[in-house]
Amino acid sequence: MANTPYPQSYYAASANPVPPRPALQEEVQTDVCVIGAGYTGLSSALFLLESGFKVTVLEAAKVGFGASGRNGGQIVNSYSRDIDVIERTVGPKQAQLLGHMAFEGGRIIRERVAKYNIQCDLKDGGVFAALTAKQMGHLESQKRLWERFGHTQLELMDQKRIREVVDCDQYIGGMLDMSGGHIHPLNLALGEAAAVESLGGKIYEQSPAIRIERGANPVVHTPQGKVRAKFIIVAGNAYLGGLVPELAAKSMPCGTQVITTEPLGEDLARSLLPQDYCVEDCNYLLDYYRLTGDKRLIFGGGVVYGARDPANIEAIIRPKMLKAFPQLKDVKIDYAWTGNFLLTLSRLPQVGRLGDNIYYSQGCSGHGVTYTHLAGKVLAEALRGQAERFDAFAELPHYPFPGGQLLRVPFSALGAWYYSLRDRLGF
Repeated sequence: MANTPYPQSYYAASANPVPPRPALQEEVQTDVCVIGAGYTGLSSALFLLESGFKVTVLEAAKVGFGASGRNGGQIVNSYSRDIDVIERTVGPKQAQLLGHMAFEGGRIIRERVAKYNIQCDLKDGGVFAALTAKQMGHLESQKRLWERFGHTQLELMDQKRIREVVDCDQYIGGMLDMSGGHIHPLNLALGEAAAVESLGGKIYEQSPAIRIERGANPVVHTPQGKVRAKFIIVAGNAYLGGLVPELAAKSMPCGTQVITTEPLGEDLARSLLPQDYCVEDCNYLLDYYRLTGDKRLIFGGGVVYGARDPANIEAIIRPKMLKAFPQLKDVKIDYAWTGNFLLTLSRLPQVGRLGDNIYYSQGCSGHGVTYTHLAGKVLAEALRGQAERFDAFAELPHYPFPGGQLLRVPFSALGAWYYSLRDRLGF
């Protein structure tokens, strides 16, 4: 049987050691079959196991193989579309519920790290960096908005203050969120998988779900086995493929690119980011970066609509890094990789149920590290019969991309070009 390894990323090269996990080669019976061992699946499994469910997780490759083990590693609050957009879309009552959940994912991550002693280089503090007066005005509004929902660990920074936390002369100001932060994302996923197994959950790697038999007692088939369950949670996101056709019509996989420098040494690393905060700028197609535990710079950005792998990732991202930090012009790039996230037209996550017993969450739209941990809790609540928070997400409106599958990539790229042009022109 085919064995799918991790991509050649910095995260895979620096991953904590883990035991081999077998492929499913038999028929098993469980309460809940979770498809996908990324953050959504692992978070769901943990909350369900803590509530007494018997859980089996199927992973097509390896734990954290997809976006959960390839992302920028930043803990960023709220959703890819903020609470004010949700409020205008669905009204104040539903927005109130979603707004109070917008800051829960980061708390869940920290609780998991502490409870299960997960070694993932957790650091506090995230910066939103403004390049224009308009972006600074947006951050001022965002601070007021988040404080309306009880989130108060925020500090607006002028140009002098932001230079104290990031040695980049592009920014006119920013906002510091001390409940933000960063982690080694693959090690977080591996630690959560170990926690799942410590509670009796089963994880099978190299075991793609190839068919779901729907009905009162659904069955998930893999190439060499099957899982009979009372409930199924579909958590494949951008790596789900065509397993559930209904979930493909209103979403689109997109690729993002990341590079990692050679170790910079303590002095150079500290000069770039003296407080070791992570940073993302406020552009539509944003750049993001942070230091690793061994003092490398991880820098990411760019979007490839339709999730094609670029031929030369370093050629795309290195110029962005040098624009922020020209002092790194002689620094070698040790790793470059791409990974897919799932975009929705609204840029809000899609949550719902197919029939009576197949639940799903997908479409984090590039904002998944915190949201997926919340999603696991919300899905577990729904399976326990507490559906108010699940329904708040499930009732969000979602639409197919204009032009269907054929034209969704060019239309999305055209929209991104328009907003990127606005960013460059400062309006």
